[in-house]
Amino acid sequence: MAERQIYLDNAATTPIDPRVFEAMLPYLSGKYGNPSSFHTLGKQAKDDMIESRSQIAEILNSRSDEILFASGGTESDNLAVLGFARANQANGKHLITTAIEHHAVLEAMIQLEKKEGFEITYLKPDSDGLVSASQVSEALRPDTILVSVMYANNEIGTIQPIKEIGNLVQKYRKEKKQSWPVFHTDACQASGFLDLDVEKLHVDLLTLNGSKMYGPKGVGILYMKRGIKLQPLQFGGSQERGLRPGTENVAGIIGMAKALTLAQKDKVNESKRLVQLRDKLINGILKSIPKTRLNGHLTTRLPNNVNISFLDIEGEALVLYLDAAGIFASTGSACTSASLEPSHVILALGMPYEVAHGSIRFTLGHYTTDEDIDYVLKTLPPLVEKLRSISPVRVDEKYYR
Repeated sequence: MAERQIYLDNAATTPIDPRVFEAMLPYLSGKYGNPSSFHTLGKQAKDDMIESRSQIAEILNSRSDEILFASGGTESDNLAVLGFARANQANGKHLITTAIEHHAVLEAMIQLEKKEGFEITYLKPDSDGLVSASQVSEALRPDTILVSVMYANNEIGTIQPIKEIGNLVQKYRKEKKQSWPVFHTDACQASGFLDLDVEKLHVDLLTLNGSKMYGPKGVGILYMKRGIKLQPLQFGGSQERGLRPGTENVAGIIGMAKALTLAQKDKVNESKRLVQLRDKLINGILKSIPKTRLNGHLTTRLPNNVNISFLDIEGEALVLYLDAAGIFASTGSACTSASLEPSHVILALGMPYEVAHGSIRFTLGHYTTDEDIDYVLKTLPPLVEKLRSISPVRVDEKYYR
């Protein structure tokens, strides 16, 4: 094992903040009651869970009864897409999304398209990974019931114009004098950096995940605007208004509320710090290593995201070499890291398989230091040079940037 360890995979998951762990700890031992129980321990758990729901609602500028707790971002996305489509198909069976969504959204869309008779429009981003409100406008149809566009991409960090898209969808509804389509955004990657005010964003459904904001794994939320109807994906109890039955993860809920509070409180200062480190890493790689290209927009991207394609090598091999050197990065989404298929996000940017296969995602976090970036910039060039010397891959020079 390398003497030094540098964790640059914070888009996959973050370590629990000590303050979050401290807030959770009582609910893992003494305050272990089931919120559905009528005795003192159960009531205590329920009251504290209600308080956490209120804290989250305040941050999102929503009502407490518009916050649903789930097991994470994937379940929340699935409930938003599948739950809404199935409950509202009488109004239409057309949905709009993008080609670069997280698989939690894309696979749900594919299920509806392939197995349930829905029609999906997949918006293609530009070469920087951006979609526009005008693209959404052109795709809208009388039978469109749902638009789902992620706030910030989990692989390339590109931030989408959610306010403009949400405003467009709202105006369209008013003009047509109907309650559809509704607008959903996966905001899991955005939670530590961007504004989550659902009124300003003009969103009707919004997904968050605890493990992306220095909170616990296994907990997430779905903001669901009042009046929206969803069909549950699970059955067995009345928890979360019957939309997500099962005993609530009280410790996780307490932890997520604390993590979200801290993330939003610290987002301005932390974003400034990380942008400096991010840009240092981007510029250092592009200047010191030939045949490299930045994936995603140069500035309209998350403060912690660096996605680089190292041409003429395979990304999986570089990840292993970096791991041996104590640098932990990834080839893309952690949800598909076991697959040898190239990133669907990089391919959607118009890049060939060889470029997608050579992409590496470095995502910085709370504990990333200037010295860490120096170490990466010192360690990376010889590793790339070594891999290129033995690689059979050769990418057309027109993809160098």
